[in-house]
Amino acid sequence: MVDFKSILRVISFLMILDGFGMLFGIPFSLYYGDADVEDLLKTGLSVAAAGGIVFAFLRNYKKDIRKRDSYLIVGSGWIVMSAFGALPFVVHGSIPSYTDAFFETMSGFTTTGASILNDIEALPHGLLFWRAFTQWLGGMGIIVLSLAILPILGIGGMQLFVAEVPGPTKDKIHPRIRETAKRLWGIYLLLTLAETALLMIGGMNLFDALTHSFTTMATGGFSTKQASIAYYDSAFIHYVIIFFMFVAGMNFSLHYFWLHGNWKKLRDNDEFKFYLFFILAVSIVISIDLFVHNYGGAEKSFRDSLFQVVSIVTTTGYVTSDYETWGAFYQIVFFILLFAGGCAGSTGGAIKMVRHQLLVKNALNELKRLLHPRAVIPVRFNRKVVGNDIMSNIIAFAFWYIAIFLVGMMTLSLLGMDFISSIGAAATALGNVGPGIGTVGPSLNFANVHPAGKWVLSFLMLVGRLELFTILIIFSRSFWKK
Repeated sequence: MVDFKSILRVISFLMILDGFGMLFGIPFSLYYGDADVEDLLKTGLSVAAAGGIVFAFLRNYKKDIRKRDSYLIVGSGWIVMSAFGALPFVVHGSIPSYTDAFFETMSGFTTTGASILNDIEALPHGLLFWRAFTQWLGGMGIIVLSLAILPILGIGGMQLFVAEVPGPTKDKIHPRIRETAKRLWGIYLLLTLAETALLMIGGMNLFDALTHSFTTMATGGFSTKQASIAYYDSAFIHYVIIFFMFVAGMNFSLHYFWLHGNWKKLRDNDEFKFYLFFILAVSIVISIDLFVHNYGGAEKSFRDSLFQVVSIVTTTGYVTSDYETWGAFYQIVFFILLFAGGCAGSTGGAIKMVRHQLLVKNALNELKRLLHPRAVIPVRFNRKVVGNDIMSNIIAFAFWYIAIFLVGMMTLSLLGMDFISSIGAAATALGNVGPGIGTVGPSLNFANVHPAGKWVLSFLMLVGRLELFTILIIFSRSFWKK
């Protein structure tokens, strides 16, 4: 049976985290003289107090978190964080519709970056900070953060880690899961501070540098500017963000090794090499085409193509140029890139490079097996044989990913979206990318999507962020059997 007390105990702690997180933007509101201080204070303390009361009642209830419970904790945790995290926008009145506020907040915590805001710069600084902070919390994972700072949640922690961390494999860099969580968050914080410093050198003020670093490292893409990164006419800022988007799309366990001088792990990693080659190859081809068609000079063509490709592949969603204006061909190219994803164990979404790589290898091996039916031709990755259980999981993941995308697309079409926009919206929400194609392209947003469509897209964001199975298993009949 499901242990609801254990689940409620963890959820109540996440509410405390959610509530206090809302308060972090208050210093910026005070500095800029904004009128959202009282709203942030009221909602933040109310949510934290509600979570604290529940947690106090269950503080002595200690029981191992089982695998079944972990799926419910992770799935419901993201919903609860988004449900309460939407309140500051509603209370302040900047997003009066709760549906819109929930959509915006779910987009934040799942690091999607899809927005309903038509005038981002009209929001007060405290709410803008909270909006960016939701992505930073969601990037490394709110459950992983809990494991890092609350030792009592270390009981059964591996189950939570497996249920939440993106990718077909979960790399532990320390035998104890809480130590793994601490190291991952330490690296995440270090890279965030490094990017903040570089963006300030490039001319951003502290507020913009910090919020953009939050949303870059989370591969989320929320900007404090309506024009996104196109607002900043600075090659230095563009290249800094390109670098950190690329870094955020890497497996964070590789960061741990190269920061400790073990470059061999990076050099010998098949997924990293494929990730690097794929981004460079696509960017160079696009930049040559843009240059030939007089888009701009060689550097401008390369920079804008590289920025857009890295942004979409890593599922960050920032833009410096509207790729839909480049022609119909590039609508197709960037639609395909919505399914790419960064590396396993990164903050990125979508299918992930390792899955694409192994699916291609398996498909090529099937052709060899047809010619040599008695030969044993295993799929290899990082010089090791990939087990049938992992390949089976990846094939099942690919099937469910396409199936959910198709259902989402058809549902949005029934709600009135045109064909191009519905496939773009479903793909970008499920992949946690942000901009899509059509009426939800990089120069537009999701403000005009049907209210029911926003709930559908919110669900797709959640399913995509939690790697499908964590949510799908909750809807299976066997999950609820004794």
